[in-house]
Amino acid sequence: MNILFVSLGCDKNLADTEAMLGLLAAKGYHMTDDETLADIIIINTCCFIHDAKEESVQTILEMAEYKKTGSLKALVVTGCLAQRYQQEILDEIPEVDVILGTSSFDEIIEAVEEALEGKHGMHLKDIDALPLIEGKRLVTTGGHYAYLKIAEGCDKHCTYCIIPKIRGNFRSVPMERLIKEAEDLASQGVKELILVAQETTLYGKDLYGEKSLHKLLRKLCKISGIYWIRILYCYPEEITDELIEVMKEEKKICHYLDLPIQHASNRILKRMGRRTSKEQLMEIIGKLKKEIPDIALRTTLITGFPGETQEDHEELMQFVDEMEFDRLGVFTYSQEEDTPAALMEDQIEGEVKEERQAELMELQQEIAFDMAEDMIGREVLVMVEGKVADENAYVGRTYKDAPNVDGLIFINTEEELMSGDFVKVKVTGALEYDLIGEMIP
Repeated sequence: MNILFVSLGCDKNLADTEAMLGLLAAKGYHMTDDETLADIIIINTCCFIHDAKEESVQTILEMAEYKKTGSLKALVVTGCLAQRYQQEILDEIPEVDVILGTSSFDEIIEAVEEALEGKHGMHLKDIDALPLIEGKRLVTTGGHYAYLKIAEGCDKHCTYCIIPKIRGNFRSVPMERLIKEAEDLASQGVKELILVAQETTLYGKDLYGEKSLHKLLRKLCKISGIYWIRILYCYPEEITDELIEVMKEEKKICHYLDLPIQHASNRILKRMGRRTSKEQLMEIIGKLKKEIPDIALRTTLITGFPGETQEDHEELMQFVDEMEFDRLGVFTYSQEEDTPAALMEDQIEGEVKEERQAELMELQQEIAFDMAEDMIGREVLVMVEGKVADENAYVGRTYKDAPNVDGLIFINTEEELMSGDFVKVKVTGALEYDLIGEMIP
């Protein structure tokens, strides 16, 4: 039986997808990337914002067509959209056989078997259940890096966010399971571990009575074969001195943090239900830069939140200008049903949101270009990602770059390199977000 798996949305979703693929492969199913040859199609959906929802629905409709034109016998839908709109999907798209909720993906084998038998239904557990899968994941990222999902759910309840209603409350994966998973990944050739969760910084609070990310990191650093460890989704208010300390002491931990701050106007931060003020953000960022001078900081912002005035926007622009983030992404606010922000007055026109987004990105482009120019002449360690077609050049990432969201470095060399190799490179040029360099023999 051939299975086609479509994974949409975030890297946390991808970790779930790889866990399901591992279960299916162990059961003898074959993977295909050709829709016309698939007997079973599984779609892991996203619905975090409107665009993600649209993409998920469109993908389900496209894949449903193969029941008429291909060899498709079973269509299974899982992930956030499935959890949120379970009945609507079954009612509106009759080609869908089985729905799997966000905390039920460990039942993928049963779901597939039921779908093949022609049964229709749902696998829905309490959203606060924590699916723990035995067996090896099937890594889909090329094999040299992988995401390690250390927790599920979120307790923050920001006013714009639907995640707690779909993914449940924050719950950590037990440390011994994470160490075993990381060892398995290392044995498969993974060299970079990227820690993800809705919020990584709270790791362990529910299980061990205290924030334990620093303890987990110390143990992960001992795994041979792992060379880089990167941490994403760190809520600024939860960053501890112990976390900073372990980042300074352990050579395997990339001096890189992703801090989703969302805004810098205290009025808007309060309306968003965020736990930090602008002054606290400045203090935390200042502390990180002082303690780890070469740290690369990435953040995400939401522009056009209900009630955001031109003054709020200008305050955010000034903040971005002063803070000089190495990496920055800007989303326009998406009005999500069942969230407090969706009911707020003073919703902003789409055109205004987009104008403000463009202004922020233009400012960040200038900052990023200046930072890239500052790198010229420096020597950096680079993880090779692949070869540039028809050229004696490769593409890679420095410690400052998470895959698929940050920049790249193009490496000119006559030598033959493999994905996952680490090489020393001298930076010779800068593009908007990317670098150019020559390999140091």
